[in-house]
Amino acid sequence: MPAATDSLARLAARIRLNAARMVAIEGFGYLGQALSSAEIFATLFGGGCVRPGQDRFVLSPGHYVIALYAVAAEVGLLDARRLNEYGRNGSSLEAIGTERTPLVDLVCGSLAQGLSGAIGFALAAHLRGEARDTYVFISDGEMEEGQTWEAAMFAAHHRRRMGRLVAVIDANDSQVDGPVSSVTTLEPLADKWRAFGWRVAEVDGHDVRALSTALASRSADAEPFALIARTEILGRTRSLPRTLDGHFLRLDEAQQRALIAELESALA
Repeated sequence: MPAATDSLARLAARIRLNAARMVAIEGFGYLGQALSSAEIFATLFGGGCVRPGQDRFVLSPGHYVIALYAVAAEVGLLDARRLNEYGRNGSSLEAIGTERTPLVDLVCGSLAQGLSGAIGFALAAHLRGEARDTYVFISDGEMEEGQTWEAAMFAAHHRRRMGRLVAVIDANDSQVDGPVSSVTTLEPLADKWRAFGWRVAEVDGHDVRALSTALASRSADAEPFALIARTEILGRTRSLPRTLDGHFLRLDEAQQRALIAELESALA
């Protein structure tokens, strides 16, 4: 592994470990979302993609905010000691993001609204002549709602103004009612985004090299760009039983210890 790629892989491991420790505070939470998206957030915030203070970042599924906190503590955007406040009453580090959530330009409690908000940011930047990118993180489960597709259609229609818009999709086949593929399938997902007029890349979402290469391939002079990252809700961890409901994990003390030990060993 090249040094930069190795650094991103270690950052992803740190994100998982931070998230596991955060969820261990109460013994339950949206840990699966951080396990599945760790490499995505590592690449976005540790790989020079999202430039804090310049670019816009929209978090469409608010329950993924655990991954944002976990990476922010590693790249200097958040005091790592604050992770101990995660999910506690009165803390700004809420388990599901709200309008009070730090570090993000927009977080959506109601799912499927993030792309619409990101399009607003991208359009405003274009009209003002600002050299800023807009990234929106989307989950596959929320794409079962129609607003995402209406927004995708709008962005493609205005493609000359949307070249700096990037949608990153965590396709982990998980939503609250079960596997996405069993509730309402989205496949063929890449073909659908292409049909709506977007440039599309589809990669292994646990491969930081593939993620980095795909994001580097986009062009601000082209259509809006959608990156489909195929992931697993438990993040390919070995210690967690495959029978667990990855959407909202409840871990007993033995499971917590086993997971944290596995994640710590990955960093040894």
